[in-house]
Amino acid sequence: MFNFKIFSTYFIAFYLALSVFAQEKTPPNVIYILADDLGKGDLGCYGQKKLKTPSLDRLAKEGMKFSSHYSGNTVCSPSRAVLMTGQHPGHVHCRGNGNEPGLALDPKMTTLPEIFKNAGYATGAFGKWGLGHTHESGAQNPLSHGFDHFSGWKNQMIAHTYYPTSIVRDGKEIPLKEGTYIHDLIMDDAFSFIEKSVKQKKPFFCYIPTAVPHAAMHAPKELHEKWRKVYPEFDQRIGKYGAGPGEPCPNVVNPIAGYAAMMENFDNQVGHLLNILKELGVDDNTLVLFASDNGTHSEGGHNPNFWDSNGPLRGIKRDLYEGGINSPFLARWPGKIKPGSESDHISAFWDVIPTMAEITGQPVPKQADGLSFLSALLGKKQKKHDYLYFEHPQTKDHDKAVRMGKWKGVLRGWRKWNNRTGKIELYDLSKDPGESKNLADKHPENRCQNQSPVWTRPILL
Repeated sequence: MFNFKIFSTYFIAFYLALSVFAQEKTPPNVIYILADDLGKGDLGCYGQKKLKTPSLDRLAKEGMKFSSHYSGNTVCSPSRAVLMTGQHPGHVHCRGNGNEPGLALDPKMTTLPEIFKNAGYATGAFGKWGLGHTHESGAQNPLSHGFDHFSGWKNQMIAHTYYPTSIVRDGKEIPLKEGTYIHDLIMDDAFSFIEKSVKQKKPFFCYIPTAVPHAAMHAPKELHEKWRKVYPEFDQRIGKYGAGPGEPCPNVVNPIAGYAAMMENFDNQVGHLLNILKELGVDDNTLVLFASDNGTHSEGGHNPNFWDSNGPLRGIKRDLYEGGINSPFLARWPGKIKPGSESDHISAFWDVIPTMAEITGQPVPKQADGLSFLSALLGKKQKKHDYLYFEHPQTKDHDKAVRMGKWKGVLRGWRKWNNRTGKIELYDLSKDPGESKNLADKHPENRCQNQSPVWTRPILL
């Protein structure tokens, strides 16, 4: 005899089970925010005292903070090339800043956005590309490498100003009214992309390579004036950064105030982003990652010493000391990442592609050198690197560095190495994160001699 009550009970249980299964199988959205020249000490969660960054600190409070995450390099373009290709600095085609058209990605490679694209995601990039002219067709354009949409500066040189004459949207250069603060337009485009993707019920990958706090200390006028009242003693200072032929770059009175204002504005926008995720009902299924492309800088009037931008670390942008490459790294994924957790797992930009491949169920591209750090995010046992390798050929004698466990080796002058005049430095980061005590002479067994495989170019290139 048919019992409707029993049937309905089992049906509801079956339906709920299917719903839970469907939720678990729903691909997570991913937002990757890349700051530009942001030092580790610039965020409150890493020790900043003079400037509050509550929204960025929220990522750490509600997620995970890493202590040993490394950028792709110590300057912009090669760092971004590492992130997009998953190749470490000894393999990637781009080793320094320069002629941007020549830094374009190889179309044959599977890039970070293509990982998501192949998994059925909507993909968008909003900000500074740094690997070619975004208004040109072909390999320079981010739309040629897996992004459905791009909004931002037309090239890296123009991104030195927040008041350019144009914005590029999906490959088309659009004139801007003089005095338009482009950063806010770009962030609005990112928000619109997220909202549209959710409305269309598509998982999304939103890459936000903001130019903050790089170069010119430009900020919305009202916030700049607010911070000038906080630090009036710096009003005699003028910050200016040339942007390129024909590009306006207004003088900045009090770049100290300008820096604080641009950071406050950006932090507010990150807070708005998190609110949008909540309002759209996708907060619990969205992984938000935050990092910086390299260490703090001293350009455009920025004073890293005043702000203690590199915290306890030695060096800044263009150095291979920790202050130039050890990046702030935050990850928030409600229900997946334990709130307020910290990780000392040693990772780098070339690990992002393998991690995203594992999250989306895609194969890791053949060119990729990294390891997935998904296990570290989830608080599980994590596979470790044998070493991380760095090089920056645009220093006088081509510096290199290696991180191996607690040890950090810095080779000052690869070009001098063959005639034995290059200098090797060795630091125990577990005891000396500021790289103040060179132990090369005390630990010759760890000095990475000329015959060591760590420094042997055939293995690394």
